[in-house]
Amino acid sequence: MSAAEDSNEKVLVGVIGGSGLYHLDNLKFIKHVNPETPWGHPSSPITICALPNGTRVAFLARHGIGHSITPSNVPARANIAALKSLGVRVVLAFSAVGSLREEIAPGDVVLPSQVIDRTKGVRPASFFDGSIVAHASFGDPFANRLVRWLEDRVRIVLDEEAERIKTAGEQRAPPKLHTDKCIVCMEGPQFSTRAESQLYRSWGGDIINMSVLPEAKLAREAELSYALIATATDYDAWRPHEATVTAAEVFKTLQTNAAISRHVAATVLEALHDAAADGELLSEEAGSMRFSIMPRSEKQNEGDKKKLQFILPEYFN
Repeated sequence: MSAAEDSNEKVLVGVIGGSGLYHLDNLKFIKHVNPETPWGHPSSPITICALPNGTRVAFLARHGIGHSITPSNVPARANIAALKSLGVRVVLAFSAVGSLREEIAPGDVVLPSQVIDRTKGVRPASFFDGSIVAHASFGDPFANRLVRWLEDRVRIVLDEEAERIKTAGEQRAPPKLHTDKCIVCMEGPQFSTRAESQLYRSWGGDIINMSVLPEAKLAREAELSYALIATATDYDAWRPHEATVTAAEVFKTLQTNAAISRHVAATVLEALHDAAADGELLSEEAGSMRFSIMPRSEKQNEGDKKKLQFILPEYFN
């Protein structure tokens, strides 16, 4: 096997699909895998598929087959651990979001750079929940180099979509790309009240969803590069004199948004795999937990060490 073929065999990139994104286009199915992790099985069996050049990627449906798992019940630890066990180094996550800003219209794409956590503690948010303590750095919750790498490539996709809309004579505004935005993660499954929506705006929130946490936190603990590509479906509940968001309204834009997300994925995955193989794109996260784990003591449980070895073997061998 040549070095190029060996590189293609590695699964370095994992894609997590959110609401409306349950598969990827133009990929050759290889197999389904369902790794059992110390935190259980992932939301759904992971699809290993190949790009036209043979490069393999892993796809995981966050909410399970048939969208059967609520945001609060997504087994995020198992999802991240399962991807890491397959050799994944980069996670490209997709999510539907509500817009908290007039300029972010339904159909637009957002690459957030900050998070406000409004979950309520019912979701396990760390792999370190036993006798071993760690405090991961999370000041920049998304992989900065990965986000910057994605910006130009996503913009190209949206420029192509704008040209397609113009050529087809469709009477709708083309999607825009928004960067350096703040996402609020709420518990759900209900949508925001009007008062909450206004509060999040006053805090500097730009978009809102129910899924980015603890996913991003766990990716950081597992030393994975993680970025979120968000597609706006609605204006949440902050607009005065207008109806608040409903599931029916969200569904209207999910199909169009999912098509854009699949186009983005098809455009960037090959180059993203190559960038991950090169290693420079991952340099921020690699080794980041080394000094986040508190000093060893005789009180550390061997069972806890074994669990953590699953995601961080270099520290718990």
